[in-house]
Amino acid sequence: MEKTKNLEKLFNIISRILEIDISIINSKTSPDNIETWDSYNGLMMVSELESIFNVHFTMDEVVGVRNVGDIIKALKKHGVDL
Repeated sequence: MEKTKNLEKLFNIISRILEIDISIINSKTSPDNIETWDSYNGLMMVSELESIFNVHFTMDEVVGVRNVGDIIKALKKHGVDL
């Protein structure tokens, strides 16, 4: 399945902020398996995602994110086509 442009944007943001290779990012990528995914970088991702995709996450959405799959679900909930 070909990635959508928005999914590519999402993966590029994650790759850049967490300083990881984009090829290792998938829906199960999480703070449990990425050492650089700490609370600071998590907040950096939230800020960047809100800015790039023109959305605003609720606090429940932010604290509910456990992996990239959760980020995708939250973006879809806000109408982002992924």
